[in-house]
Amino acid sequence: MSKVVVIGSGNPSKLAAVRAGFQAVFSTQVFDFKVCEVDSGVSSQPMGDHETLAGARNRAVNARGAFAEADYWVGVEGGLSNIEGVLAAYSWVFIIGKQNQGFARSASYILPERIADLVRQGMEQGEADDLVFGQENSKQSSGGVGLLTNDLITRADLYAMAVKLALIPFIQGNLYPAV
Repeated sequence: MSKVVVIGSGNPSKLAAVRAGFQAVFSTQVFDFKVCEVDSGVSSQPMGDHETLAGARNRAVNARGAFAEADYWVGVEGGLSNIEGVLAAYSWVFIIGKQNQGFARSASYILPERIADLVRQGMEQGEADDLVFGQENSKQSSGGVGLLTNDLITRADLYAMAVKLALIPFIQGNLYPAV
């Protein structure tokens, strides 16, 4: 019997990350992945770990509110942090299950100053990436990391590792208290 996983975003790269993470961790389980556009409750360009994690948590909670009959609810939120004068990009993933929850942050990468300047002027990273690289809606495909690495690492690749890490409390349930 398949388990239902609801992702609190319709972004294809987030769906691909969640699908890859769940299928890697639970390789023998069959999943039905559903997307649900929900509000993150944070700014369109989250800054810092606190705001970015809050956005991921809010997306998971709001997905649960929209699809209470699911087995897992997942929020993925990309954000930026100012580290030593440069902007680092990453994501937080928050997963709610029927008895457990987990969250984890992805690896990060430094934005080039040209993109960082546009963000500092009020542009979302995805818009800045598109402007600098002459793309359209790249955050729904390979994302900034894909553009910068020539698709050696896509946004889905980057986020999938955080999904796997956020699933640790579900893998090792005996080590994590039920919530």
